[in-house]
Amino acid sequence: MKRTDLSNIAFAGLLVSCLFFGCTKDFEEINTDEKVLSELDAATIGNTYAAVQYYGFFMYYHQTSQNLFADHYCQYFANTQRAFPTDRYVLVSGWLNHAWGQWYGWHPVPSNLGEVLAATDPVENPGSETMHALAQIWRVIVFERMANYWGPIPYSQVNNEESVVPYDSEEDIYKSFFTTLDDALAILNANQGGNAFGTHDQIYSGDIDKWITFANTLRLRIAMRISEVEPSLAQAEAEKAVAAGVMTSNADDALFQTKINSPHGMPQMIPWNEFRMSAAMESVLKGYEDPRMEHFFSPAITDGEYRGLRNGYEVADLGTKPELHIDTLSRIGPQWMPVDKQISLPWEIILSPEAYFLRAEGALKGWNMDGTAEDLYNSGIEMSMRRWDITDAQVIAEYQQSANVPIATHDAPDPVSTIPVKFDAGNAVVALEQIATQKWLGLYPDGWEAWADLRRRDLPKMYDRMASENPNVGVDELMRRVTFVSSEYELNAAAVEDAIVKLGGPDKGSTRLWWDPAD
Repeated sequence: MKRTDLSNIAFAGLLVSCLFFGCTKDFEEINTDEKVLSELDAATIGNTYAAVQYYGFFMYYHQTSQNLFADHYCQYFANTQRAFPTDRYVLVSGWLNHAWGQWYGWHPVPSNLGEVLAATDPVENPGSETMHALAQIWRVIVFERMANYWGPIPYSQVNNEESVVPYDSEEDIYKSFFTTLDDALAILNANQGGNAFGTHDQIYSGDIDKWITFANTLRLRIAMRISEVEPSLAQAEAEKAVAAGVMTSNADDALFQTKINSPHGMPQMIPWNEFRMSAAMESVLKGYEDPRMEHFFSPAITDGEYRGLRNGYEVADLGTKPELHIDTLSRIGPQWMPVDKQISLPWEIILSPEAYFLRAEGALKGWNMDGTAEDLYNSGIEMSMRRWDITDAQVIAEYQQSANVPIATHDAPDPVSTIPVKFDAGNAVVALEQIATQKWLGLYPDGWEAWADLRRRDLPKMYDRMASENPNVGVDELMRRVTFVSSEYELNAAAVEDAIVKLGGPDKGSTRLWWDPAD
């Protein structure tokens, strides 16, 4: 990543703003002498922040950045397209190059974030503190997502405008997140009831109180992510988050409101007919008689049944076995169809069910999560049900107390697991798997986060793949990360070699990330 990729930060930020939202002919430069953002300056920075919100969280091509990697690796979906090998653990370099290049270069998230942070610096521009805090929080969540894919990434020096851009270690990155959230929350807590960025914020419309809850919940997520390698720090940060106030209802949910200039990637993909429900999803949803199934997926065209398939089928099988024909399998649910939903359907960022399941796991560890593991687990189920418009209290209660277990499927002779829905407070091993399974369902369809959570504890249980074409990752193993991209080896080679040292293992899909230690 040479200077030509990330050069001229101010120009890059304003260029994206112009291309993405349109510029007026009477544009004026920021007047740094006045130390205060004018209305025009604030609008320009607001536009840049809006672009960062979208491109920072949602890769421009959702299919080749998320769906064909994380969505398949967490077994939300399985591949049906003969030309796509990622479900057989092939790390297609061109797709990864595109995802990396879009994020760091073509729609330069780091440089545009740098532009927003510089323009809203509280010392240089008094009165812009709350905008600065929102940009800090967004910086944490978008870099966290990238680190969850690759491990070490360019972070602290990403805008150095040098030919070599160093990579930070995951440990340094994750620990810095807590400090950044502290700084942002100090500002926001002093401005409760206020607003920052207004309608440029496509999640909460600038509501500072909502962003405080969001930041606390993000702290809780990050704390749990590092709980296997830094248990004391994780507990302290998780308890701090809960005490400060995390998401507790669907009204707190962070949902990005898509628009014509910031479309949802999933509806665009549906007509291509290249993925279907996974066998793991079928085993769990059918076995549990889960009322969310009809919201998550659509019945098969041939017979109206809900049916999935195993991950990792070989090309020959996809092309010849009639039971693997797309019409016999369940596509994604009706809420993502038709294709014009891409400009109106909200996109999930962080939801309240996740907060409850994080707290349930923390309580199981003995942390102070303001509730028992069982109560928090059941609340997470309820919030997820309500998220999908399942509001009948009796239906929810019957599900929470159900003894149903996953079942075998047409494509798998054994169930993916044997745990019931009803929480087993007397068995910590079972309880942990139950929390992980319901969290997996509660995160749907955010495969990016679900894959990260799956790797952390190797839970919930998944089916072995039918085939693997990756010599380093077997059919009975999880893909632990994606590899560094070839463009970085060409343009930023010294930094990549140092990143491999920081990774602590070879640049392979089998190398575990810092927060994902072997048992």
